[in-house]
Amino acid sequence: SWQEIYINNKNCKDCLDYISDLKRQQIVLHNNGSMKISVIHPTIDGSYFGLLIGDKLDKMEYNEEEKIVLQMFLQLLDNAYQSYISLKKEKQLIFSLNHRLLQLNTLIDTGIEISKLENRNVLLETALERAVALTNASKGLIEISRNKKVLGIIRLPNNLNLEELSYAQNKIETKVEFKGFQYFVKLIDKESRNGFTKFDDTDEILLNAFARQVLAAVENEHLHKEALENETIKKELSVASSIQKKIIPEKLPIIDNYDLSGINIPSKEVGGDYYDCFKLTDGRYAFIIADVAGKGVPAALLVSTLNASLKAYLDMNLPLSELAIKINKIIYNASPPDKFITFFIALLNPSSGELDVINAGHNPSLILRNDGSLEKIEAGGVAFGMFDMGLPFDGQKLKLNPGERMLLFTDGIPEAMTMDEVEYSDEKLEKFFIKHNKETAQEFIEKLILDVKNFTLDTPQSDDITALCVIRK
Repeated sequence: SWQEIYINNKNCKDCLDYISDLKRQQIVLHNNGSMKISVIHPTIDGSYFGLLIGDKLDKMEYNEEEKIVLQMFLQLLDNAYQSYISLKKEKQLIFSLNHRLLQLNTLIDTGIEISKLENRNVLLETALERAVALTNASKGLIEISRNKKVLGIIRLPNNLNLEELSYAQNKIETKVEFKGFQYFVKLIDKESRNGFTKFDDTDEILLNAFARQVLAAVENEHLHKEALENETIKKELSVASSIQKKIIPEKLPIIDNYDLSGINIPSKEVGGDYYDCFKLTDGRYAFIIADVAGKGVPAALLVSTLNASLKAYLDMNLPLSELAIKINKIIYNASPPDKFITFFIALLNPSSGELDVINAGHNPSLILRNDGSLEKIEAGGVAFGMFDMGLPFDGQKLKLNPGERMLLFTDGIPEAMTMDEVEYSDEKLEKFFIKHNKETAQEFIEKLILDVKNFTLDTPQSDDITALCVIRK
């Protein structure tokens, strides 16, 4: 359709009819009507200039020279129009580049800003504000879900009605995932000078780039939180480890005519194994070994509870069966259902070699007799902390004769595995104990640990390893 730019004859109502059907460059002479010449000239942007000229003032006919002048005039007009279009496009390009540069700088600044935030809700709220501003959207939201269940929604403005999304014609959205959580970013109704307009391809590119920044910020926040938690755990482990080191004896007591050696190798910084040897007020010595189900700080706390309970009750000269009932009750009340302690204790009269023992669900301790036979000490009851039903613990009285030796150990030795999950086994341990019957206590412990390591090779240690060897000379 044609649009009038300039007219000096207000009475010319049918002027545009002269050129309504013209679609190419031409000059037409008209014999009838108010207009005598119509000129059509194409322009650089695909439109046309139309020029309509009425009668000459002298009523003379237009000659060829005047037609050429008209063509030259239109050419000059076309040149001027080309300059105008080029200048307009240049201004639009400069404006667009400046706008994109501003958006890019905003995107970079947003990434820097949200990467410093440590609270995830504040991070997402800030991110949504920047996304709305970045794309000139009027509304937006971030929806957090997991396994198709919506866990939370951040809105801008806060009173945004979610029903608006269902009938919104003008919206863009994207999604990022992290640790099983989905973050949906949705923007609605792009604003312009003339009201709402459609989001363009650049807006979608910006939104996707922005969403990746949000993902990076969420990952950073998660890693920061994880680092803080690890630091806290590290401190707790350090404290627990120092406590446990004070519980496990650095040196064993020296007992005339006896040779002792023990070792504790935790699989983690803090283990659940425990052994001890100390003198009682009646002159006897207590040899103790225990294994808490599980590892880490909870196991170390139970070990600490066990150690304190033993020190409190052993000097009361209670029968071991009664002692076991009391300690079982303490451990039961102090531990969760999945925690219990296997326990073995032997009270030694050093002059006679008599042993008073109880085994509470622990690996049978071994006595290698002078005739080469192996005796397993199994008498006792269930592990501490499993039940509080007043179940009895049956003790046993034995004697360690001169030349005989006793081995206390935890299941970390027989259950040590190769990469193919083949266990070291109780049978292999018993054979090793029988075979190495001439070594000192320390030599035996060192050779035993070396044999276990040679068996498992490069397999990581999966459980604590503890052993205590007692030899009567």
